[in-house]
Amino acid sequence: ILLRGLPGAGKSTLAKMLVGDKEYRHKEADMFFVDRDGEYKYDGSKIQQAHEWCQEEIDFLMRYEHSPVVVSNTFTREWELEPYYELAKKYGYQVHSLIVENRHDGVSQYGVPTDKLQLMKDRFEIKL
Repeated sequence: ILLRGLPGAGKSTLAKMLVGDKEYRHKEADMFFVDRDGEYKYDGSKIQQAHEWCQEEIDFLMRYEHSPVVVSNTFTREWELEPYYELAKKYGYQVHSLIVENRHDGVSQYGVPTDKLQLMKDRFEIKL
């Protein structure tokens, strides 16, 4: 399950509901920036590394047939979904892509600035 949406929409919250007590089945690139003490320390220079880490984690989970597997990232561009579709094809998983709308006026837990949110909104691609 690929959860798409802007920061603050509730992707992580929904992911946790979907995996229940199997929290290890939920991954997102932001997890890469959480240190051993549980503190979030974002470093924009490592964003590609974070996404590669996320894909590797999902590859591991799929390889060992865990289900469901949930990825919650912004996925504002169609091409950002492709590595996960490729992994699903490789391991025989069916993919569901869900857009989480921010209808509750949620706020980004990581304090994403308003101008960055607007850029994400402007580039958000949807394939119907």
